[in-house]
Parts: sequence; structure tokens; C-alpha cells
Amino acid sequence: MTIATLPIEDAPRFQKDTRGFATRAVQAGAPHDPVTGAVIAPISLSTTFAQTGVGNPVGLYEYSRSSNPNRDHFEHAVAALENANYALAFSSGSATTATILQSLATGSHVISISDVYGGTHRYFTKVAAAHGIRVTFTGAIEVDARAMIEENTKLIWIETPSNPTLSLVDIQSVADVAHEHGIMVVVDNTFLSPYVQNPLDHGADIVIHSVTKYINGHSDVLMGVAAYNSSELNDTLTFLQNAIGAVPSPFDCWLAHRGLKTLHLRAKAANENAMAIAQFLESSPHVISVNYPGLNSHPQRKVAIKQHRKAMGGGMISFRIRGGFPAAERFCKETRIFTLAESLGGVESLCEVPASMTHAGIPIAAREKSGVFDDLIRLSVGIEDAEDLVDDISGSISRVMDSFRAEEATA
Repeated sequence: MTIATLPIEDAPRFQKDTRGFATRAVQAGAPHDPVTGAVIAPISLSTTFAQTGVGNPVGLYEYSRSSNPNRDHFEHAVAALENANYALAFSSGSATTATILQSLATGSHVISISDVYGGTHRYFTKVAAAHGIRVTFTGAIEVDARAMIEENTKLIWIETPSNPTLSLVDIQSVADVAHEHGIMVVVDNTFLSPYVQNPLDHGADIVIHSVTKYINGHSDVLMGVAAYNSSELNDTLTFLQNAIGAVPSPFDCWLAHRGLKTLHLRAKAANENAMAIAQFLESSPHVISVNYPGLNSHPQRKVAIKQHRKAMGGGMISFRIRGGFPAAERFCKETRIFTLAESLGGVESLCEVPASMTHAGIPIAAREKSGVFDDLIRLSVGIEDAEDLVDDISGSISRVMDSFRAEEATA
């Protein structure tokens, strides 16, 4: 049976929610407590649940690895925001990736974009390969996908925007080719969040997130999630979620659900701030190039217009600074609002140098082929005042260039 013809279950786990995004963010998966009337659900820390008889639990739950009230609430909320019938939460984004790859049989072939998150690249090349999954990479998946499909190709992996060069992929065009051959399409939607993009609406079979980023949004939870519409796929992934046991704690689910309720407000603010910064960077003589899907200069701007809510660019930017790695390193030390740190999607603004940090494990030739040069700086734009963020970027660049000029004068 191919993915394209999977049956639709009569009673999916979560019914599609047609209310507005903000209403879904606040209300989905958030029932009032039936005992106390609490508007916010309590945190259910119990690992086991009483049974009135052998095999007859009091309620819906038996053991917290298998299911937990807080995890159920969070999964319901994510499904609502991604227009999905199913969602499963995991202990991290990487655990989500691992579980999906674990669902493939030994000998399976995967096609992936080359400009992929460093942790995903590490898993594909060092872990999946060890249990017989072969992954091939391409920098032009829309063009190359059909020719790269083999007899054992089971999955196509997309990040759009990619990390960290923010290149875009037309999801529907890849999905159309994949589904002709019964191949699943997975889209990592971490960089945009469900507020900006819903990959399932564009033909993807699974959408995943590092919940650690925009969905939680406060840099205090490590989690992942996958959402999809296939009941058959749900049977497989639910079994693996329980069997492998890489599940988040009830407290983390509660925190992530709390963060999700304001996703639309945070994502909108980050997008507005990122646009202001991207426009400034594009005008700077000290910047070689700017990668931001919200700019008309972005090579795949038409894809952003097609796939992103209101053609938004999101809250992530990368740019190349003149002066090579020394300039990039100094820039990250000079910022006063942007914090030099890995990760992204929190309320606070962060900066990093991918070639030496998040993508350091990728071979230099592969990195540079994807546009990840030593002078590339990645920004995760937070929700601070836009004027302060632009001033911080401008001042940092000026101080870096002043330091170079001073060194040249004394050389």
C-alpha cells in the first residue's frame, strides 16, 4: 500500500479544528479540569495509574511512558495547529527524527536536502547508516528527486527553510513526485513553526518540530513532535514511541503547551523584527549576502509567497560578513542584546557561527557546498524592540570593522 492511498480512519485521534489559529492555540487540548474546574490543567506526575480490576484502569491511563494527560493535551494542541489528525511528542527533536528513521526497514534508502540541521546530518550519516539505512543528499531536491529515487527509496526528508542558509523547497512539487512511487515526505518545520507554515497542507506526510524552539518558545524545554494524518502511520509511530520510550516528561509537556498558547504572538513579533534586521543587513556595505525568505531578493521568494502565512519570512536570518571567520567571531562577541548561543526560536535573540558551532560536525566540503561558510552568521531574532535589535546589529558590525582598521593601522 502506498502512502498516497492510505485509508482514512473513521474516528481519527483528533478531529480537525477549523477555528482561527489564535483560537486553536489557546483552546485546543485545553479542557477544564472536571474535578476542580481549573482552567489550566494540573501537572500529572504519576508514573502509574490505579486499576479497579486486572486490566481495567480507572480512566484512560495505565503507565506514563505509554500515555499521560499532559502529553495528550499537548499532542492535541499541536495536531490542531498543524491541521493533523494525529501528533506524537518525543523527548527531543532528534528523538523524533530517530523514531521516524527507525520505522524504516533495513536496506531502505532516504533522499535528503544537503543543507540540513547538523544533528540530522549526524544521525543520517553515523547512526542510521549503522542499522542499514542509506541516505543520499542533494542541494536541488525539486530538480533531482525523481532521478534519485531507487527501488528501496522510502522517504524524502525536507527542511524548508533549511538550516542555516534558509533555502526553500516547494513541498507540493516534491510530494507529487514522491507519492507517484509511494514514498513518504517528511518536512522539518522547526524554523517557521505552525504559525507561518503548515506542510501537511502542501502534500507532506509528516511534519516534525524541535519543540525546544518556536513551539515552546522560552528556551526551557527539550522536546520534539511529529504530526500527520495517516492512521496506519500512527499505529507504527505510536508503537515505536512506547517501545523505544523516548518520551517527554509531563512537566515538559505542560510547559510546552503553555508556550504554544502564545505562539502566534511571538512568531508574528519575531517575523516583524527579522524583516527590519534583514533590510538593514541588505543595505550594509560590510555584508556580503543576506539569507531571509521575507526579502524580495531571496531566490525562492515565490515559494515563501505560496507556502508561508501572509508570505512571512519567519524569525531566522543568516548572513555573510566581510572579513571572514575572524569578523564573524568578533561580531558574536560584540553584540549586547543578541546572545552568543546555539538553539533558536526563543523570546530572546541569539547569534551563532554555524560552521564552528551547530554545523561543525559536517565536513568542510559538504558545508561549503551548501553555503555554510566560515563567515556565515545565523541570527535567531527574538521579540525585543526592533529598534534596539537593529541598533545592536549595526553597532556590532561597526565595532568589528573599526577593530580591523585599527589593526591595519598598527601593522
